[in-house]
Amino acid sequence: MRNSSVFSSLKDISANYQHFLRGVSEDQFQVTPPSGGWSYSEVYSHIFDISILTLREVQSCIKGEGKVKPTAFIVKVILFFGSFPPNAKYKVPKVLVGRERKITKEAAAVFIQKFLEELNIVYSQLHLADPALKTRHPRLGYLNASQWFRFMEIHLKHHWKQLKRIEKSF
Repeated sequence: MRNSSVFSSLKDISANYQHFLRGVSEDQFQVTPPSGGWSYSEVYSHIFDISILTLREVQSCIKGEGKVKPTAFIVKVILFFGSFPPNAKYKVPKVLVGRERKITKEAAAVFIQKFLEELNIVYSQLHLADPALKTRHPRLGYLNASQWFRFMEIHLKHHWKQLKRIEKSF
């Protein structure tokens, strides 16, 4: 998938998150769902925190700070199809555990805005990245700048589905 298409998709997905955020009360945003797991608040905290960290990985690749390493075949399949394998449950990688926290709706809106600002900057420089240089994802292994960009889209979509599951549990 072309970076321009991914960029457009990332902006659209972010608009969906913004719209959803406006439609829930602060109390709804904070409550843990009856089925357990994360609240809306924790999902927003996780997804935009990780998306900003992902943009920093893209920037590292753009700056030439990566290594020449192979990308695992299964990761190429995930990136090609644009989703994680169906019905698979994933745990946050150990290095990222505890970063998610309950935040206010206002903090979530600021997080989204910060992400979008950084996204625009990174996208404007993405063409400068050497596709051979990769940095390490804690689960997926080595990704180049475009692969990180695509991963971010997949990750945002994955958690959008999670928000919809939470919504149905209420």
